Amino acid sequence: MVDALRFKVAIPARYASTRLPGKPLRNIAGRPMIQHVYERALESGAEEVVIATDDARIVEAAARFDARALMTSPEHQSGTDRLAELARTLAWPADAIVVNLQGDEPLMPPALIRQVAADLAQYQEAGIATLCSRIGSATELFDPNVVKVALDARGFALYFSRAPIPWDREAFARGTSELPVGAEYFRHIGLYAYRVRFLQEYQSFPACVLERTEMLEQLRALWQGVRIHVTEAVEPTGIGVDTEADLVRVEEALRRVS
Repeated sequence: MVDALRFKVAIPARYASTRLPGKPLRNIAGRPMIQHVYERALESGAEEVVIATDDARIVEAAARFDARALMTSPEHQSGTDRLAELARTLAWPADAIVVNLQGDEPLMPPALIRQVAADLAQYQEAGIATLCSRIGSATELFDPNVVKVALDARGFALYFSRAPIPWDREAFARGTSELPVGAEYFRHIGLYAYRVRFLQEYQSFPACVLERTEMLEQLRALWQGVRIHVTEAVEPTGIGVDTEADLVRVEEALRRVS
């Protein structure tokens, strides 16, 4: 039987980074990081993979490993806005599914890229699909850098927060240092799938108070009533890159599997 799932992958890649300047072109195991990300996207079975950037140096680097990269406006405030411009430039059809794969995820499992696309295809009422994983420690739960998500009975997001949600009143009132028994907590994984028509609609949404307070872009969509379906990742995510130490960890991980 022929697999009917068809989707595209767009990789937003900005050259500037406060903590790691030139991040997409930083060397990992002899290749620029953006090349590793691009290869993970190809391995997912996507019908088209395109890098969307604001810097000619990234376009030039992509050409050296035969990747397609297009320049987009340097004024975009988010990767979602950058993808919307890319979709317009390439005249992608309104019902096409696009996975937003961040340019600093060189170890993102291809299975997860495909999973999030398949999830959006399954849930026609969803404007966005994304992934989560189970939280296994109180340290992770209370870490504000770990984004939590609360779900309804069908796996649609009720809310995303940097705070522990849901709040276990009895356990946390006692000052427990362990996860409450019987509770389920989920960590949001920042891998998204959209239909092109949603990307164009999203650009008309103004930032909302929830987004500004939590600094979480997906809350803008929830605020507007967009349904976000969330499914548990079929395997662990790889290491994202934000610091020099992350570059070392990724290179070590690649060495172990080579």
